[in-house]
Amino acid sequence: MQTLNEDIKKREFRPVYLLWGEEEFLKRSYKNRLREAITGGDTMNYNFFEGKGIDPAEIISLADTMPFFAEKRLVLVEDSGWFKGGTGADTVSSYIEQIPDTTCLLFVESEVDKRSKLYKAVKKKGYAAEMERQSSAQLGRWAAGILSRSGKKITSGTMEYFLSLTGDDMENISSELEKLISYTLGRDVITKEDVDAICTPQITNRIFEMIAAIANRKTRQAMDLYEDLLTLKEPPMRILFLIARQFNQILQVKELAGQGMDRGAIASRLKLQPFVAGKVMAQARAFTREQILAYVNLCVDAEESVKTGRLSDRLAVELLIANRY
Repeated sequence: MQTLNEDIKKREFRPVYLLWGEEEFLKRSYKNRLREAITGGDTMNYNFFEGKGIDPAEIISLADTMPFFAEKRLVLVEDSGWFKGGTGADTVSSYIEQIPDTTCLLFVESEVDKRSKLYKAVKKKGYAAEMERQSSAQLGRWAAGILSRSGKKITSGTMEYFLSLTGDDMENISSELEKLISYTLGRDVITKEDVDAICTPQITNRIFEMIAAIANRKTRQAMDLYEDLLTLKEPPMRILFLIARQFNQILQVKELAGQGMDRGAIASRLKLQPFVAGKVMAQARAFTREQILAYVNLCVDAEESVKTGRLSDRLAVELLIANRY
């Protein structure tokens, strides 16, 4: 992303850009920054296309059109599917070789095949940037920067705790930071108590609590947490998926800890927030390896029961929670 920042700063733009990956916040941010830098907000020299079924001939026709009283024309194409071999991909990839200097093509996609002809054409002629989920360190620096610009301070421990509640979705983190900044109006330092008072825990945190209740044989508490998630309109099958994912993560952590790895090493290996890694390590200590495997298998059985129609999705999760290892 440093390349994108430099291009925007120097206002020296390549003929074609590709922004792709699962971090929607970053894709949207760089898309908007590139659009503003290239067009200056001008709509006359800006064209936008979205979705599968776009006519490549129309893209090429506009790209070949000289900009009107401007240096560049920007043609933005989102979710075309061309980077996964969609119809028209070969036509566009061939055109990129001869795109005029007065046009900038900007693709924004969720998934790409790096082996595709179009991806290789973009890499050769322009720049492809993968917008990945950010590491805990990157998120911490980014969030701290937002707080600093608002005159706020936060300790590393509180930041770690904050990120453990929000998850790694930058859109959600941004929203929760806005709430924190407003809540602490008139104060410089943000505390853990502020985070607890105003921030909304993600569903994954409730799954943590549910599994902790299961480990402590507090079935009623685990069931209450399940009911809370249902009240929040979370689908039972999504809850089942997250429970299964959590037990698989607990199994991974238990095995790594058994190899002598500490919290920091485990967090780095599994790409977890250090605070989250610590919580998973605590849960791993509450179960034997056999118990964890038993719950993983119970999750598989529950999913199969729903898919074969033997149980409703809601009941399948209830029985899983009520099961005693």
